[in-house]
Amino acid sequence: MSGFVHIKPVATNRVLPPETLEVKLTEVESQVCTLLDECTRQMKDEKGLSTSCRVAGGWVRDKLLGSQNNDIDIAVENMMGVTFAEHFVSFVSLQKDLPVKAVTKIERNPDQSKHLETGRTTVLDIEMDFVNLRSEEYAGDSRIPTEIAFGTPLQDALRRDLTINTLFYNVHSRSVEDFTGKGLDDLKNGIIRTPLPPKETFNDDPLRIIRCIRFASRFGFDVVPELKEAALDPTIQEALSLKISRERIGEELDKMMKGRDPLRSIQLIQELSLYPHIFSIPEAITSTFSSTPGQPITSVSAATLLRALIEPQTASISSSIALPSVHKTLLSSTLSPGTKSRLFLAAALTPYRGILYTDSKKKSHFAVEAAIREGTRLGTQNHYLDGIPALFVAADRLKDPRLNNDKFQSPCERVAIGLLLRDKCVHNPNTGSHWATSVLFSLLQELVPTYDAVEDQLDINRASALIHTYNVFVSRIEELGLHTSVEAKPILDGRQVIEAMGASRPGAWTGQILARVIEWQLEHPDGTMVECEAWLRAEREAGRIRVENCAPDSASKRTKVTGSGPATKNAKR
Repeated sequence: MSGFVHIKPVATNRVLPPETLEVKLTEVESQVCTLLDECTRQMKDEKGLSTSCRVAGGWVRDKLLGSQNNDIDIAVENMMGVTFAEHFVSFVSLQKDLPVKAVTKIERNPDQSKHLETGRTTVLDIEMDFVNLRSEEYAGDSRIPTEIAFGTPLQDALRRDLTINTLFYNVHSRSVEDFTGKGLDDLKNGIIRTPLPPKETFNDDPLRIIRCIRFASRFGFDVVPELKEAALDPTIQEALSLKISRERIGEELDKMMKGRDPLRSIQLIQELSLYPHIFSIPEAITSTFSSTPGQPITSVSAATLLRALIEPQTASISSSIALPSVHKTLLSSTLSPGTKSRLFLAAALTPYRGILYTDSKKKSHFAVEAAIREGTRLGTQNHYLDGIPALFVAADRLKDPRLNNDKFQSPCERVAIGLLLRDKCVHNPNTGSHWATSVLFSLLQELVPTYDAVEDQLDINRASALIHTYNVFVSRIEELGLHTSVEAKPILDGRQVIEAMGASRPGAWTGQILARVIEWQLEHPDGTMVECEAWLRAEREAGRIRVENCAPDSASKRTKVTGSGPATKNAKR
């Protein structure tokens, strides 16, 4: 085992609740609770309508954990949410003379997990949703309830996903209510558990498996063994594929990648054998794959290494030898939350690296593109669909960036590296791509074979050598000043190029000449516009760059540029 060090799993950094679990209201929240209480009293006294109000779910959980949550859901007893909301708005407006928004009625939308009609209003700048306490019945082939009825607080709590999300805050008694008897203890002890037996909960709605993963990674809580066992059940996993829309899976996955511990999410996806169900690709596509995908465990390898590279303070290695630090420029490129989540999702898709598929028109596409588009339906939000495939292409083009590599020797080092960085897959603000992030991801992909996630072992010698190579490469980029010129526009505009080439009007050739101008700029970083024009005329007069068929009497004919050099081969750059 010489040359290897053992990597311990990254600590989950559990969110610890305060010593005393209690809901501390802000002044405005206290006012809202008073208004709700007074409204229910008036309804009973003047209209004979008896009801009660409780704040439900996430707001209570987060308050008990000591954090603020502005998503306030009010569960109303024995009354529809819209009906109570209308009474409440009338009471606040007429009796209290406070500004309040009219009720917005949000219709049921089971596909968006809105199983009840909801009434929404805003008072004292707090937006509230009103729904009724309910009980639900499910059919075996759908996660959408077949029957919804008024329920008790206990029935409402039991049909929720996790015990930590079953807690209520009673606005009348100003107290937390734990009807399952498990919510408060699980919040204190950091436990992810379902209110009912997990198989029953998951059979009703398999999406709850993915929500369990999200909350476990968000809070660093432990998943109980019986929940893991249920999630591994083949019938439950099949239900996840059949009953849950790809859009809903994508929404949960997006929240995981943007959450506090995306690595933990990827680890749990692998541990629960959910990878093929989350990144589900139709057989019509997989049957045309150019090669077999890698094992899902490589997603954990990539995500573990990514965490160690960009968050070394949270990655724990048992040996005194740690991964060498990567260049600060690479780290600074990952500071954006959007970039970080995109990198982790890309790491999760490592098993699909290098695989192509053929569509019905015989065109080739990247398998990672299908995994995002078909498996998660995330689209281009956060540049997932357009930015992640570009990362994989860039990783291939940036691979092995040793400065003595032949690809950096012609026509000169600065030109070769500059053109590589300007490649649209390597650097393109329109797809969220940045050259430094692309370099980091290329390093990550080269590091993956050095880490065995099953045995939890890293070849530290190979890993250190790779990191050193990439650090030297980035240092050279900055020494050459290329980091500031990667988005530089051509020093000559189209009009100046047309004049220098003695042409009458622009054409397809103009872009090719401008690409040669960029090449000249890279080779002459201190060159001026006048010098560039002189060079271009000299190249034309020497016949090294020719614009054919551009005389005035043949201006309508197709015009093309001929010559030699990298820019004529890569004009689109």
